[in-house]
Amino acid sequence: MLLRYLADRTSWIVFYLLSLLFVDLLIWIDPGISIRTESILYLNSLLILSMILFVGWRFGKEMKYARVLSNLAEQIDEDWLEMMPPPSFYHEEATNQLLQTAGYWYSRKLSESHAAQAMEKDYITAWVHEVKAPLTAMKLTIDTNRGNPELRKVESEWLRIHLLIDQQLYISRLSSLESDYMVEQIGIQQLAVKEIRELAPWCVEKNIAIEIEGEEALVTTDRKWCRFIIRQVLTNAVKYSYAGGTILLTTTVTPDGHVRLAIKDEGQGIAAHDLPRIFDKGFTGENGRLQNAATGLGLYLAQTVALKIGIGLTVQSETHVGTKIGMIFSTNREFEPVRT
Repeated sequence: MLLRYLADRTSWIVFYLLSLLFVDLLIWIDPGISIRTESILYLNSLLILSMILFVGWRFGKEMKYARVLSNLAEQIDEDWLEMMPPPSFYHEEATNQLLQTAGYWYSRKLSESHAAQAMEKDYITAWVHEVKAPLTAMKLTIDTNRGNPELRKVESEWLRIHLLIDQQLYISRLSSLESDYMVEQIGIQQLAVKEIRELAPWCVEKNIAIEIEGEEALVTTDRKWCRFIIRQVLTNAVKYSYAGGTILLTTTVTPDGHVRLAIKDEGQGIAAHDLPRIFDKGFTGENGRLQNAATGLGLYLAQTVALKIGIGLTVQSETHVGTKIGMIFSTNREFEPVRT
């Protein structure tokens, strides 16, 4: 910091030294001034020493403000405006005024942005609820006329719309997950079966069989959000499975008591270079580019919710062989941090 300060004051220091040299030249050239060389050297030494002391004093006084600003920048907090150092000079006062004005301006813009986002979120939520009403009526019509083969085709398309709208509803609730979280002990296969039933029309359309292996295992989690994760994984499994394939759900309990639910399909699989990015928002990969319906949100949302509620996700995949996604439920997780 001292070297930076001296570099900023180079012009002042050079001017002072040149002025001192100019005075020495005048004394040496002017025959009317008679001063011994020893006296001139002594006087120069005193002036240079006084300049060093002055620069040191100014360094401590001026850099105190800069030092506080530097520390504030490294550990900035919401109340950084109140932690601004008091100014000692006009340029410091101007800097404080600029930073405070910019801080208040950005705070106002941020509040306006949050208000606009909240309004948009409320609008989307209301729209989703409004759309669910005609979808429910369509479902009743389909259930009433199950003998009609044309309506069976409509049901699979209805299911896709229902899943997309339901996904949007969960997205709007994601920011308030902490206030919508309730821990309970429930069988993981029980939750999976409910999601399998939801996807049944789609599976029938593609002639995909779903099998469950292993014993029922109790897990401690949130029922609704856990089902949401299973739904995203199962939806991907059905979407990327070949017609006539099989999706296998396996439940195992590790020796240390952790429960693992593995969902394995026999579909297209994921390329090795795509695996590290499958949980990135908006990433669709090679398979997603082939299917225009891919949004790149399913696994991203699954991972986001899993991190919030303490579920581990693992992925194993091989191209044209299939993908296996595991959900790991730990027995010694703490749930209170979810609400903080």
